[in-house]
Amino acid sequence: MIKIIQVTICFFLLNCLSAQPAFVKDSLHSFILKGMKKWQIPGLSVVVVKDGKVVIKEGFGVRNLETGEKVDAHTLFYIASNTKLFTGIALANLAYEKKLSLNDKVTQYYPWFQLYDKTSTSLVTIKDMLTHRIGTKTFQGDLTFWNSKLKREEIMKKMLLLKPSQGFREAYGYCNSCYLVAGMVIPKVAGQTWEQYIEEKLLLPLGMDESKAKSNELWKTAKNMAAPYTTAYTDTLMRVPFDQWDNLGPAASILSNVDDLSHWLLFQLDSGKYENRQILPWSVLQQTRDVQISTGSRKSAALPVHFRGYGLGLSAADYNGYQVYWHTGGAAGMVSNVCFVPELDLGIAVLTNNDNQNFFEALRYQLLDAYTGLTPYVNRSEQFWPGQEEGMKTQVAEIAAFRARVKNYQDQPIDLNKYNGKYYNELYGNIEVSTIDSGLLIKFSQHPDLQGRLEYMGNDEWLLSYNNIEYGIYATRFDLKKGKPKSIRIKVNDFIEYDEYIFKKD
Repeated sequence: MIKIIQVTICFFLLNCLSAQPAFVKDSLHSFILKGMKKWQIPGLSVVVVKDGKVVIKEGFGVRNLETGEKVDAHTLFYIASNTKLFTGIALANLAYEKKLSLNDKVTQYYPWFQLYDKTSTSLVTIKDMLTHRIGTKTFQGDLTFWNSKLKREEIMKKMLLLKPSQGFREAYGYCNSCYLVAGMVIPKVAGQTWEQYIEEKLLLPLGMDESKAKSNELWKTAKNMAAPYTTAYTDTLMRVPFDQWDNLGPAASILSNVDDLSHWLLFQLDSGKYENRQILPWSVLQQTRDVQISTGSRKSAALPVHFRGYGLGLSAADYNGYQVYWHTGGAAGMVSNVCFVPELDLGIAVLTNNDNQNFFEALRYQLLDAYTGLTPYVNRSEQFWPGQEEGMKTQVAEIAAFRARVKNYQDQPIDLNKYNGKYYNELYGNIEVSTIDSGLLIKFSQHPDLQGRLEYMGNDEWLLSYNNIEYGIYATRFDLKKGKPKSIRIKVNDFIEYDEYIFKKD
């Protein structure tokens, strides 16, 4: 009986595959393996669903370089910002149930909540939070919560300090903290935490049994968890710590795998149904897909895309004449993409464990090219690679030049003690600078696991290297007055936040 079942399954899969584009049938595996080698990706998993069936669901490479354990369809990865659609759907469902309106003011649920100016505070709604349109720049303020010890309400209160660079509701600026605020409305109306609601309404009904909304403990104990790696700043594959993001749960904390995400994609493509059961009303899913703000209206030079917008936890665009929905996710050592094309009954998810690469996007586009019938063939991995290669060469050369300057000054006398003391930034809290060996050490009060080492390079510049390579390696300086330090400029990886911040000496 078991042999008959196995033969039947194999026949079914072969039939499914035979109906797929030539690229999927003949070239997908080699494309993935070549791409992983070129982009230094230890492990990758991919799922493709088409016409209500799982066509591809497979792991490649290793989830852990140290142990050599293989990636499979059940290997867990951070899906990071792909969490946002779960939050958007949850709130759209609560609106459907008349427990809230997406146009409700945030202050209706948190009277103490404030944005930078009073007018925005009085106007801002749940929908504004879900659509990244409060006027702040992309990633502005993200270092506040990134692996910090701040609790959710403390992060919400910090948003008062985010000075907008553009008008309220006038432009798109990707905001992780906004999703925290939106998700924090759920306990107020549902009587359960965000995690409980997501698991009860989505994960469990969809049979996503291995996925978890609360990740900090799971990645410590999970038996089949991908380890995070990066090549950033060194062009050498390095293990990095897992991000601790439960304090920002509604924006980024879900762990999942391609087996579970196949259920998620089938649910999206079958109008809210899974295994012939209506999990949520179709109108709930529809609402998340309605574009609320434009994110681009110019034709892409590289891709068949003309228009882009954002809904409720979901990006939307045209692609070779079809309407495409997707979101990417990035955590330390991991990047992901989840994408679906309702007109083609097509869903794609790609999970990887190197964050410094664009192959996870190249693979998505290659699959979209195949299924939408784009011609002539373009190898997206090769198309994207020169930018990665040039950027990496430039970065490595710059850091090598910095280190050479440090070496030139390592024997030069410099009064390190005058830089010691506490420095303060209203948004990010205290840092403490102290003398260590032939340099300085920075400790961050809101980030207990984060430290930075400063080495003098001459010309009043210092090389700032973090104990976690994910935060970067940068040149920085103290601002001096009459030879005494008054402040220091702190920069972290653009992956976390683009702007530098000034910490003033007490």
